Amino acid sequence: MNGDREELWRGPVPFDEGRDALPARAAEDKPHENCGIVGVYGHPEAAKIAYLALHALQHRGQEGSGIVSSDGRSVHRHVGLGLVNDVYSDPAIFERLTGHIAVGHNRYSTTGSSSLLNTQPILVNSKSGPLAIAHNGNLVNYRSLRLILERSGSIFQTTNDSEVILHIAARSRKATLEEQLLDALRAVRGAYSLVFLALDRLIIARDPHGIRPLALGRLGDAVIAASETCALDLIGAEYIRDVNPGELISYSPEGEKVFEIDKAPKTAHCIFEFVYFSRPDSRIFGEYVDKARRKLGKNLALEHPVDADIVISVPDSSNTAAIGYSRRTGIKFDIGLIRNHYIGRTFIQPSQSVRDFNVRVKFNPVGGVLKDRRVVIVDDSIVRGTTLKRLVEMVRKAGAKEVHVRVASPPIRFPCYYGMDFPSREELIANEKDIEEIREYLGVDSLGYLSLEGMLAAVPNSDRGYCTACFSGEYPIPVKEKIEKLAVDHDVRIEEI
Repeated sequence: MNGDREELWRGPVPFDEGRDALPARAAEDKPHENCGIVGVYGHPEAAKIAYLALHALQHRGQEGSGIVSSDGRSVHRHVGLGLVNDVYSDPAIFERLTGHIAVGHNRYSTTGSSSLLNTQPILVNSKSGPLAIAHNGNLVNYRSLRLILERSGSIFQTTNDSEVILHIAARSRKATLEEQLLDALRAVRGAYSLVFLALDRLIIARDPHGIRPLALGRLGDAVIAASETCALDLIGAEYIRDVNPGELISYSPEGEKVFEIDKAPKTAHCIFEFVYFSRPDSRIFGEYVDKARRKLGKNLALEHPVDADIVISVPDSSNTAAIGYSRRTGIKFDIGLIRNHYIGRTFIQPSQSVRDFNVRVKFNPVGGVLKDRRVVIVDDSIVRGTTLKRLVEMVRKAGAKEVHVRVASPPIRFPCYYGMDFPSREELIANEKDIEEIREYLGVDSLGYLSLEGMLAAVPNSDRGYCTACFSGEYPIPVKEKIEKLAVDHDVRIEEI
């Protein structure tokens, strides 16, 4: 298939950028998660199970997808650019992805370019044999570690941060693969949920702060690890528990072995997983996402009530928060915006004669619902504000008498270094304008954001610790390097900030 790569293990993945450039995405006004991962051990059709799980995790990455499988004798890899359906459209792929072990990955890039070269799982030749890695998160000391490794002779095959872990493990003098990976994970800093595949084993790991989610399940005798429990549901697996922060687990012919990577003073779960990233039918950090989002909406209603006729959402991520707002206020919830789910990741834009095409191709207002109504639009978050501004104009044009915006999270003022693809700080509207200025920019009658306290009150065990850095500027892991998405594609330099 054009843009895909398939291989039987014959050594390190070659450096080849011949067919890897993605077309530019349409301008987007939401942050993106950088990955969805899955690991399977002990199933005769492990690659097919991984493929199905990746379907459920499509929302976590749309740039590319890949699966590596092992039958205990040989390792096979298939990666490609695009959505899961596109990358694995040829049934013959699974005739070659044989074995009882598999790891899979859906990618949205936050470090490294959007290329076939950087599509995971990465497969390298280690002293323990072939080793594949799939990573959800971001390493904040990646650039300095890469510089040190390159100066001492390491040759990198990709430009994303995950490969650093493999190079450090390769230099470990420890006897077992698990101990080598522990050495590597104790050297890196940042957010990581990981699945590794070796010839005869699956290894999974989560950073000591537990920033990104990672769930464990059972499908008969098989073990399944996945970024979200919705992937377990799709394949019919039973959810067992979350992988603990700072835990490494190995599954091999010798059985299950559990190791401790390190301990953090407290957890720092990404609260934005509840706000936007995770699917509402998933369970993360000990709570169902849908339940938390309804609480976000209810708390928003307590803090910012308004006299109105209907509540609508910006589909789909704010649907449940809007329902929560509606139930708390008693204002009817209705479908006021229809989202087009079939435009794909890219499309050819017409000339400037079609104003705001990027928004219009995704959303259309329902005039019969909006006409002569006082409307509350509930959104999960505001990044740049450009999309919401256009939606407000469309709702007014459809006949709304008043338009009020309520946001189910605090203003986003700071960048994320742990795996969210936010724009630069200067592009964050809440960093450049106060609430009244944002209201004027959006052209709404009133604007209300949920407070940080109201957000924390909506999630479980908030006393245990959540990362709220994008709202508060308080980073649980110090960031000494300036992380730029494409910086690692050229000369690597360390910039102190």
